[in-house]
Amino acid sequence: MDTNNGSSTTDFILLGFSDRPQLERIISGLVFIFYIVTLVGNTTIILVSYLDAQLHTPMYFFLSNLSFLDLCYATSIIPQMLVNLWGPSRSITYGGCVLQFFFALDLGSAECLLLAVMAYDRYAAVCQPLHYTVIMHPQLCQKMVLTAWLGGLVGALILCSLTLKLPRCGHREMDTFYCEMPALIKMACVYSKVMEIVVFALGVVFLLVPLSLILISYGVITQAVVRIKSEARWRKVLNTCGSHLTVVTLFYGTIIYMYMKPQNSTSQDEGKFLSLFYTIITPTLNPLIYTLRNKDVKSAVKRTLRVEKWSAKS
Repeated sequence: MDTNNGSSTTDFILLGFSDRPQLERIISGLVFIFYIVTLVGNTTIILVSYLDAQLHTPMYFFLSNLSFLDLCYATSIIPQMLVNLWGPSRSITYGGCVLQFFFALDLGSAECLLLAVMAYDRYAAVCQPLHYTVIMHPQLCQKMVLTAWLGGLVGALILCSLTLKLPRCGHREMDTFYCEMPALIKMACVYSKVMEIVVFALGVVFLLVPLSLILISYGVITQAVVRIKSEARWRKVLNTCGSHLTVVTLFYGTIIYMYMKPQNSTSQDEGKFLSLFYTIITPTLNPLIYTLRNKDVKSAVKRTLRVEKWSAKS
C-alpha cells in the first residue's frame, strides 16, 4: 500500500451531518445561538472581573482566564463550522485545518490544567482562610496561569506534529464538523502504536492527573465544610465550589469519555454529538453557571451597569 502523504496540502472535506440536511439546519441554528451566548457571557465575565475592584481576587483572575480560554476555543472552531453548515462547500484548507486542530488542542489542554489550578485556589480559600492572601499571592497566580498556558502549548505541539505526520494515502473526508484529533487519526491509512501510546500518556498528564488533584482538593474541602458552623459562609463555599465542580464535571466528563477510550469503540454519530457538546455547549454554560450561582458576579454586573448608566447620563 502506498502510504505517501502527498496530499498534505489538499483541502479536507468535513462531512458533519450532510446526509441529514434537515437535522443540519437545526444544528446550525443552535450553534449560532450558543456561539452568541458564549461571546456575550464570557466577554461579560472578563470585563466585569477587570472593571470591578471587588473582583480583583485570585478566584476571579482564574475565572477571567477560563472565560478567555473558552472564548478563544469556541472562536477557533465555530465560525468555520458555520461557514461549512451554511455554505455550498464543506471544505477546509490544509492550513486552516492545522490551525483549527492546533488551537483546539492547545486551548483544551490549557483548560484542563487551569481547572486544576482553580481547585487548588478553592482549597486554599476554604481550608486556609487566614493564610489565603499569603498563599495565593499575585506572583504565584500568574505563574500558575502561565504554566497552564505553556503546558497546553507543549501538549498541542507534540500531538499536532505526530498526528499530521500520519500518512493519509489521499484520504480527504472527515466524518465530523471540524478538524479534531480522533477524526484525523481515523483518516490515517496505517496504525501507529507510538501515536496511541503518546495520546494515552498525554491523556494521563492533562486529564487524569489534574482530575485526581481536583478530587483530592474537594475531598479535603468537604471535610472542612462539614466543620463550618456559619450558615452564611457555608452557603458561600457551596456556591463558589459548586460552580467549579459543575464546570469540571461537564468538561472532564465528555473529554475523558471522548479521548481516553479506544477510538474504534465510539460510533460516528455519538462522536459528533460529543464533539458538539464540549465544543459549543460547555463554553456557553461556563459563564452561565458562574453568574447564576455566584452572587458576587451578579452584584458586580449590576454595579458595572449602574456606573456605565451614570456615566452616560453625566
